This record gives sequence, structure tokens and C-alpha cells, in this order.
Amino acid sequence: MAATDVLNRYLFNDMHVRGELVQLSNSYQSIIKNHNYPIGVRLLLGELMAATCLLTATLKFEGEITVQLQGDGPIGYMSVNGDHNQKMRGIAKLKPEQEQTTANSLHQLIGKGTMVITIRPEKGEAYQGVVALEAATLAECLAHYFDVSEQIPTKIWLFSDDAKQQVAGSLIQLLPDGDGSSENLTKQESDFEHIAQLTNSIRPDEIFSLEAQALLYRLYHQEKVSLFDPQAVSYQCGCSRVKCLGAISQIEPTEIESILAEQSKISMTCDYCLTTYDFFYEDLKSFISKDIH
Repeated sequence: MAATDVLNRYLFNDMHVRGELVQLSNSYQSIIKNHNYPIGVRLLLGELMAATCLLTATLKFEGEITVQLQGDGPIGYMSVNGDHNQKMRGIAKLKPEQEQTTANSLHQLIGKGTMVITIRPEKGEAYQGVVALEAATLAECLAHYFDVSEQIPTKIWLFSDDAKQQVAGSLIQLLPDGDGSSENLTKQESDFEHIAQLTNSIRPDEIFSLEAQALLYRLYHQEKVSLFDPQAVSYQCGCSRVKCLGAISQIEPTEIESILAEQSKISMTCDYCLTTYDFFYEDLKSFISKDIH
């Protein structure tokens, strides 16, 4: 049985190639459990979660990544956010008339759309990349993103299993190095393609059942691979009463008093985890101007 909710990083010692492997269950289940998503939406959200874990692990600084899909299909938008500690959350918003959609492919679900990747370092300016969702799969769209924005050869494999409620993914990336000569570059690209061919033989039953070390041995037993310590992946919504109060504090005092008079409370529900926070007069009286009667 594979260890779940872990991200593993590894290097090929004799090649300028790095890799990642992520296997998720509990964290993925936490994202979908309170939502009645159709199966196709659950599977795509799982793939996006695994992909975001892999992208977050490519960060060379402390910060977070948000990957959002948006288009004119049944899904208005889908978003997963993760940070350098692999704290993840995600959501899908379906158009009201499409809440029971039977669509199951990227383009059936998103339609004509784009992928927006926003990177927010804890120190420094945020930056954003936008690519059209033109390839057939999410994995291919992500590889295209790396090609056009990072210009680093990268391949990604994504897997989702609705029966087991597990998702997984793998990433390999070229690490350019050397004197920049055409001979050296050709060797690096050849090594990358070799590793890509080996990785392409991953089977879904393997990535969901084998421990990382066993899977890497199965794929790369003729190569020298250094496997680093695994990193735990967990679900963390991030909502709280304090954050909700912060949002309410931006509402005009007269409007707060009006809502309390009509409903006796102000309720806020988190889109991600669907937790509802209720606030009554005693909680909000400091936001209401004393000269209002």
C-alpha cells in the first residue's frame, strides 16, 4: 500500500534531470467531501490538485501558487491553491444550469478557456502566467505553460481514481547546466527524453499502490536516483471567524444594522469548505456607529 498525502522529490545523479512524485488521498477527499460535484468535476479537480502540488514543489522560495481554470463550459472556474509547505485547498464553481453535468474531459468541462497560474512569493512581487487550454489534457497544458513561460523542458503525468478517491502525479524537468555548447545541450535533451520515456510507462494501479521507492525502482532501476525525504501534503482551508469579521468590518455600519434588524445575524459561508460562521449583535456592535438608532 502506497504512503498517501506525500510529495517526493528526486534527482538523477548522472543526468541533468529532476523529478517529483505526489500521491494523495485524505487531502483530496477533504477538498471534495462537502461538495456534490459530478464525477467528471471531481476527477478534474483531483488532477488540478496533484498538478498544483507538483508546481508548488518547483518553487525556489517560500510562497504559494494558485492554478485556476476558467472558460465557457459547464465549469465557470476551478481553482487550487498550495504553498511551499504543501498546504492545499481547492474549489470548482459550476454554472447553475450545469450542476449535474455528465461532461468528463478537460474541454467538455471548461470549454474554450485559459489556465491562469499566479505565484505569490512571501517576499517580493507576485507574478502571473496565462496560457490557453488548447491541448487535450491538463498535463499537456501544463507542459505547454513551462515551454512558453519558463522555457524549461517539463513533462507531467496526472492520475485520478474516483472509486479509490485518490489522485497522483509525476513531473520530470530538465536542469540545464554546463558550457552551453550544442554537444552538451544535445546530451541533456537526450537524457531528458530517455527519462520521459521511462516515466511514460507508469500505470495507474502502480502509482496508487506502490511506495515511492518501489515505484522509482520499477521505473528507473538502471539509473542512479537520489530520493529526498518526503514532504507531507495536507488540506488547509484557511477560513476563520477572524477573517470573516475582517470582511464584515468593510461593510457600511448602516447596512450591518439593517441586516441584523431583518435577520438577527449575519452569516458567512466559506466557498471552499462550506463552513458557516454566524455573527450576532454582540459580535458586531463595535462595527456599528454609536450615533445610529
